[in-house]
Amino acid sequence: MRTVFIGAGQVSVETAKALVKIGHEVIIIETDKVRIEELSEEMDCSFLQGDGSHPNVLREVNPAQTDFLFCLTDSDQANVIAGLVGRSLGFKRVVTSIGDPQFEDICHELGLEDTIIRSRTISRYLEDMVGGSENVELSTVIKSEARLFSLIAREEDAVAAKDLKLPAAAKVICYYRDGEFSHADEETTFRTGDEIVILTHSKHMPALQERWKPKPEQEEPADLAGGKKPGCKNES
Repeated sequence: MRTVFIGAGQVSVETAKALVKIGHEVIIIETDKVRIEELSEEMDCSFLQGDGSHPNVLREVNPAQTDFLFCLTDSDQANVIAGLVGRSLGFKRVVTSIGDPQFEDICHELGLEDTIIRSRTISRYLEDMVGGSENVELSTVIKSEARLFSLIAREEDAVAAKDLKLPAAAKVICYYRDGEFSHADEETTFRTGDEIVILTHSKHMPALQERWKPKPEQEEPADLAGGKKPGCKNES
């Protein structure tokens, strides 16, 4: 898979290292030339110097061929703008990180469904720890060929779980409506905008991804098809 990170902060770097280690292609977009030079000495990935919220910069990493765009700078505003630009350019999945919860509703209204609130993620973990309920690492329960797949229900998905016509080795296990978690069974009826979580065999992932891939809001620029891949060097 191919992943692009905007911002070379600690989260981006640690995640990028882990992805490279298991064979993923990674590109990091960063404005700080010195930071790029430091990281290029220790990381086997590509770097692009520039502002990741600018369309011309994001076009350089070939959105159509990228599976994930992570917007992880220290600025909420920059991350939201980068997320919107990334979505408009046709990135398959855009994940936006924000520190201020006040931006959450705005992100959802703008269609940035994959929004991470850093403080909330940590606080939930600490709450579970104090309550005696440690978080379980997914790797300890999702093993072998099992995979989790999530999607945002479209108008045609506003049906009962049993009518989603999933593969035999796939089952809806839960969903989120207005941020609230609920278990699901075969009779659960979904609404447009619900986030549905499916447990499936890995062999069905390509079909599920193809079925529920985001629909581009505009035609891709003509130069994207032949866009060059940034090398492990500084780009100005």
